[in-house]
Amino acid sequence: MAGAAIHFDIGTLPGIERALMSAHKRSLDLAPLMDQIGNAMEVTTHERFESESDPDGNPWKQSIRARTEGGKTLTKDGHLDNSITHSFTADSAEIGSNLIYAGIHQQGGRISGKSGNLRFQLPGALGFRSVESVLIPARPFLGLGGDDEMTIGELTGDYLLGELQ
Repeated sequence: MAGAAIHFDIGTLPGIERALMSAHKRSLDLAPLMDQIGNAMEVTTHERFESESDPDGNPWKQSIRARTEGGKTLTKDGHLDNSITHSFTADSAEIGSNLIYAGIHQQGGRISGKSGNLRFQLPGALGFRSVESVLIPARPFLGLGGDDEMTIGELTGDYLLGELQ
């Protein structure tokens, strides 16, 4: 460099050196971070049941039951929302539900009876209906939206800087 210069390295900046060493040490054990990310994604998933929207904020198609009887879509008794949990490893987090019907509501699809028609009660006192199959629209409640990615970035920064224990 021509003119004037000042040189410094990590050894001349002990505070920076300690911070980098601490961040490096924390990066070797990401399990606590993965647990925090899983917890945060549980919270946002529960919020989706409250707002009746997908990870990007798009509203779910309202269910017939919610439209005719009131209440929220996917929340008649709250079992699906209450089943949301997470697990984590040293380098990953997973969030989901163990309920057998969670997948059809997340992805949508056609369901039919195992042996014959499906029979279900109509809302109110309208009796019962029997059909070959029913098309369930996708109502994604799992996934990462833009806000989730920002949250994960913030949690990661806090963890590496030592602000998350």
